Amino acid sequence: MRDDERIARAALSRLFEAQDAAGLALVQIAGAEDALRIATGQSAAGPGLEQEMFQVMADSGSGGAWPGLREALKRWAPRVPDLAPARDLATMARLGGRMIIPADELWPRQLADLGLQEPLCLWWRGVEQELPPAARSVALVGSRDSTSYGSSVTGDLAYSLAQRGFTIISGGAYGIDAHAHRAALAGSSGGVPTIAVMAGGVDRFYPSGNEDLLRAVANQGAVLAEVPPGSAPTRYRFLQRNRLIAALASVTVVVEARWRSGALNTAHHAESLGRAVGAVPGSVHSANSAGCHRLLREGGAVCVTDAGEIAELASPSGDSLAAEKTGRVEDHDGLTLEDLILLDALPLRTTTSVEKLTAVAGLSPDSVRGGLGRLGLLGLAESHRGGWKRSGKGG
Repeated sequence: MRDDERIARAALSRLFEAQDAAGLALVQIAGAEDALRIATGQSAAGPGLEQEMFQVMADSGSGGAWPGLREALKRWAPRVPDLAPARDLATMARLGGRMIIPADELWPRQLADLGLQEPLCLWWRGVEQELPPAARSVALVGSRDSTSYGSSVTGDLAYSLAQRGFTIISGGAYGIDAHAHRAALAGSSGGVPTIAVMAGGVDRFYPSGNEDLLRAVANQGAVLAEVPPGSAPTRYRFLQRNRLIAALASVTVVVEARWRSGALNTAHHAESLGRAVGAVPGSVHSANSAGCHRLLREGGAVCVTDAGEIAELASPSGDSLAAEKTGRVEDHDGLTLEDLILLDALPLRTTTSVEKLTAVAGLSPDSVRGGLGRLGLLGLAESHRGGWKRSGKGG
């Protein structure tokens, strides 16, 4: 691969906004290097180019009332002075990252399903390793203001799916996204545990409150964006990156979403790509589950309640399900993330109270009582005079 192609795509990712149909059509017809020269005014467009661009856009369903190449050139012109692809590539190298393009071996082939809307490149912060195919990837998305129910369900799903060998894909935001990434890291069985797809440049972890989490995602998984370093995470870019989340995964699961939620936008992208969509049901009184119920009612999603159902959606034939682990079965295999945390918090010799366990485990009293009941039934915890400790079986 010539460096000129890579440099051209790096420049074009700053010149064009994500999903710029005219720009992407120009690249498809002329190639990245000539497209850059035409888009920046260094070369004149050949005869018939404009009609070819219109036809490509029309074939992809994004032609509409296109005003023509002249208007596109006017739109791109203000960004031309800011193009510095060598600087952007050096920034990524300094961060220990890289930029990949469709011709690279590491390029996720499932992104080709986006057709004309396939990104020009991906800016990648993290360890260089093969990214998983769609069949081994599940997107978990939902509300930023998640409830304790949504957080708990997300943790259980992401942890269990990660243990099965699936990569969890989400958007790095507060709420459901953060819980999905965190639990995937905790349940990782090797490979790429989780991928965060950013709306802005990967040189800055956004939101800042998730910086430590996103740094961990980069260290063990991958943080990706289609926009170059320094790009701001605008509202428009949040909506555009949702198509990448949907395209990278075989299943998109909405855990919690309000009636009008960005998570529903991701689900609609998945549906348009022919990908499976799952929705987790919630309380009929919860506004945070209204979007999930809407998806279920309109027939756009399948009701899912556990990792097994999601794995089945990811691989209906069973071909890509994780193989059963060989070796000794542990008593605590299959526990939810909360129950594992609670089990770790239980002392071995002395007993402790529910109140103390809430502080040690960081769980609510109701979660602790419910978890103790489950652990007791499994013989992993035992009660003595109102206090609880780990049983010999749970050692």
